[in-house]
Amino acid sequence: MKKSLLAVAALTAFAGAAQAQSSVTVYGLLDAGLIGGNEQINGGKKGQVKQTGNAFGANAESTSRLGFKGTEDLGGGKSAFFTIEVAIAPNGDQNYSTGASANRQTFVGLKQNGLGWGAFGTQYTNIHNQVSATDPGATNNVGGNVIYATSTLPSTSIGSGVNGNVDAYTLRIGNTLFLASDSFAGFQGNLAYTLNASSATETQNPPAGTVPTGYTGGAVNKTGWQAGLNYTLSKFYATANYQSFKVTNPWTSTAATAADVYKAGGVGATVGAPVVIGSGNAAQTGSNDRSNQGYVAATYDFGILKAYAQWITRKDTSVINPLAYVKRQAQQIGVRSYITPTVEGWASVGNGKYTYYGASTSATVNGWQAGLNYYLSKRTNLYAIYGGTNTSTSAYTNLSYGQQNYALGVRHTF
Repeated sequence: MKKSLLAVAALTAFAGAAQAQSSVTVYGLLDAGLIGGNEQINGGKKGQVKQTGNAFGANAESTSRLGFKGTEDLGGGKSAFFTIEVAIAPNGDQNYSTGASANRQTFVGLKQNGLGWGAFGTQYTNIHNQVSATDPGATNNVGGNVIYATSTLPSTSIGSGVNGNVDAYTLRIGNTLFLASDSFAGFQGNLAYTLNASSATETQNPPAGTVPTGYTGGAVNKTGWQAGLNYTLSKFYATANYQSFKVTNPWTSTAATAADVYKAGGVGATVGAPVVIGSGNAAQTGSNDRSNQGYVAATYDFGILKAYAQWITRKDTSVINPLAYVKRQAQQIGVRSYITPTVEGWASVGNGKYTYYGASTSATVNGWQAGLNYYLSKRTNLYAIYGGTNTSTSAYTNLSYGQQNYALGVRHTF
């Protein structure tokens, strides 16, 4: 009997130890509230166009999500890990988003303590990781931020991205190996490579009744690389990053016309077909496009407040016609601080410039944002955010675009 009890105890202890070596966490975030704002387009043949809108919407401060992450201790300082994270649509027909943002992250990797880690799958780009770490607005989705440039205006708004504030950098990308080192003397480095290539026999096969302008087949390459270096010294943090993505796709391709199709306020340009300049995720959805992106930022925690300085650049160029491009640069400063133990505030101001292929094709952009969080607990807060963006241009249409965006809501993490 004693031997049996000892055996059971040993097995129980072993099972407990094995279970302790691995763990899986379910986590998530829900964000909803009142969202609204107004937009104005001035200039052009129609003079001034205005629109206001408001709705009980979602995702103003943070995008709602559901995730699973886990680790397993492999011994000797080694571990395996994974993350699966999808977007949640509080007001959608389905609880989870079925759009392009549904797969927020899905990757699996290995880690060695004292060295670093590596992972394969769909992951945030290095620039987005560093923007998240150095943005005074914590990458919220209200307008006015010229670095993490987005807006929660209702979908019926006249802007619909007209001011171009959705393409500052590539946010996430699939088919990627990401490598990150541990910190050494305050320095920490990141490298990543994206690979998705295929080829097929080329055969001329134009659609029936059309002029033979294209070929089916050839090499399709979606590649890219990322590099970044971060430095921490006490309350000071600095980061410098660069990433480049390239898509070459000869399938049903045609020669570039070297003509820019301008969109009011400067979203981007379409050069030839199917060359798209300014694609939101060039290495996955673009075609015959190279996107070079850089980001430099620094923060310093003074104790009573934290100060931020940011600079970002992106240039998308047609690989068929290198003279056809659109370029965006922006800089921003801001502060973030706890006003009381439960009230947190932030403010930012920034400006930037777009340049395009052709003579006298440029646009200027400026934006500002202010916000407050009131924490009811560590997991739940109320928020109020207000921001505005203005874009003016002398390119083709002489249009100017203005947007004011506000949000009042509640955010809960679990």
